[in-house]
Parts: sequence; structure tokens; C-alpha cells
Amino acid sequence: MKNLSLLLIITLIAFSSCAQKSATNKDRSVYYLIRHAEKDKSDKTNRDPKLTVEGKNRAESWAKYFKDKNLDAVYSTDYNRTRETALPTTITNGLGLQFYNPGTINYEEFLKNTRGKKVLIVGHSNTTPMFANGLLGEEKYEAMTEDDNSSLYKVTVAKDTKISEILVID
Repeated sequence: MKNLSLLLIITLIAFSSCAQKSATNKDRSVYYLIRHAEKDKSDKTNRDPKLTVEGKNRAESWAKYFKDKNLDAVYSTDYNRTRETALPTTITNGLGLQFYNPGTINYEEFLKNTRGKKVLIVGHSNTTPMFANGLLGEEKYEAMTEDDNSSLYKVTVAKDTKISEILVID
């Protein structure tokens, strides 16, 4: 009888721990933010260039990097270079591509709608750090340099805690 009681207590503790962990994961959001891959700069008048061969290779590398991240959504601005950067990752993860306008995004609403999810956001040298700042609710990051195509901003939001880091992925 003593062993049965002990087994029951251990089982209850284990289930309680699992339930608590599950609830915590539902409240934890992870945002990965990248700038589009290398764009074609040959025509200075083209405001919507496509990716170069090097850029397409980088987009494929991003897809490999994000393959095991269990993404729930991929967002991109509606430009050739950002769509082309995001597309391999959407295909690899079996996701659709969702568009956002960096000039009109409501960060509180975005955080609410993506709560508990892992999200990739593809933007530009100015919008990527701006988006990270919006998620954090503070002006932490400045615009990226024009040649920075390998920085990954990672923002983790869990309850009242927001942390961020920049990784360089080559």
C-alpha cells in the first residue's frame, strides 16, 4: 500500500510538471528576424530588385537553418528580394508566406496574434532592427549596414520577460 501511495504521488507530480511546462510553452514566443539576402544592385533605378545567385544561395542556407526550428509562420514585406529570401524556408517548413507592412504594423496586436509561436520575419536593413525594437518595446537596435545579410535577430517573449540577441549565421 505504501508503494502504491508513493507511485500515485510521483505520478501526480510528473503530470503537474508536464502541465506546467505545456502552459509555459504556450506563453513563450520566439521571433527570428533577418534581412533579405543579397540583391541585384546592377540597375540603380530598380526599386524592387531580385536576388543575385549569391542571394539565392543564402536564401537556401536560411531554409536549412530554419528547417528544425519548428516555425509556425513566416512573414515578409512584399518585395521581390524579401519574398525570394523567405520562399525556400516556407517550402521547407510547409508554410504559407504572410505579408506585413512595416509602416503600419501594430506590434501589440502582432504579439497577441503570434503568442506561443515561432515566427520568421524577413525585412530590410532598416525594418529588421525596427521590428525587433517594436517587439521589445524599446529602441535597442539601429539600422543594419547595407552589406549585412547574415545577422539573425532573435527575440524571445515569455510573459513579462523579453530578451534578444543577434547571431551571425554564415
